Amino acid sequence: MRRQIIVMFCGLFLLPLPAAFAEAPPAAVHRGALFKVQDSMGDNHHTLYLFGTIHVGAADFYPLEPTVTRALQDAGALALEIDPTGDPRVAASAVLKYGMDAPGGKAPADCRQALAPRVAPLLQKYGIAAEAATPMKPWMLASVLAISEFSTLGYRADLAVDSYLAQQARQRGIPVLELESMESQLALFAGMAPADQCRFLEDSLASIEDKDQKEEAREIANAWRTADAAAFERLAAKAATDPSFAARFVQKVLLDGRNPKLADGIASLLKREKSSVAAIGVLHLVGQQSVPDLLRKKGLKVERVY
Repeated sequence: MRRQIIVMFCGLFLLPLPAAFAEAPPAAVHRGALFKVQDSMGDNHHTLYLFGTIHVGAADFYPLEPTVTRALQDAGALALEIDPTGDPRVAASAVLKYGMDAPGGKAPADCRQALAPRVAPLLQKYGIAAEAATPMKPWMLASVLAISEFSTLGYRADLAVDSYLAQQARQRGIPVLELESMESQLALFAGMAPADQCRFLEDSLASIEDKDQKEEAREIANAWRTADAAAFERLAAKAATDPSFAARFVQKVLLDGRNPKLADGIASLLKREKSSVAAIGVLHLVGQQSVPDLLRKKGLKVERVY
């Protein structure tokens, strides 16, 4: 469970891509996880629906079920970790700053050369030119390889739930707000020491090479596809006890480190808007010190819908 959770639930670190989402009557099938958050301010009652997303997708994820669809239709704003349909120049600038070696500079001596025999066949498998991968920092190369592996399993970054929600909101003229930024997310990965980035890359390669990890990736996607709350709790517990470097990075930095800020942003949105929707990676909604728990500690009423 080293890299799957990072890609599917915890980071939006790829450039926004256009996608054609299915148009069909809403199906009464629960997806992900959904919470109803409320705060009474005098006679003015505010409600926010908090939806757990997945950062890759498949065509059969859509359309989302009616509760989420209606909540979005009635929302004064939609809040995401970052807006994947935003200005691609902002994303490209952040990738160049945090994910690539400086143009014309000498690449630092790190694990990329030592791991090249394991990386090369994967680049060929995914149709990635070697010269395109050469300037990628180890953490960025690991992320690109992981996303590419998911695409071979039928899960695509351009069909991510965040992108679907953002497109639906914009079609309805609903403002899309960011709880974080592309730069802040990428800075977390780039903040790893060079040796740790190498460990991160090695964990990614090990996950791709481990055939059992493919089945586990499908289990994770199916948990989201069927809103399996018990499966999410098992995944969170397993991730919390995984001794690998990547799993500890996910727990400490991508989950525990970000949840308080995400909760603050969601609470602020609830206060401003009478009706709103916030959608963040589903693993932020389960386990210890989850965003729903942090919202409860703020005195808000938090009810799990499913």
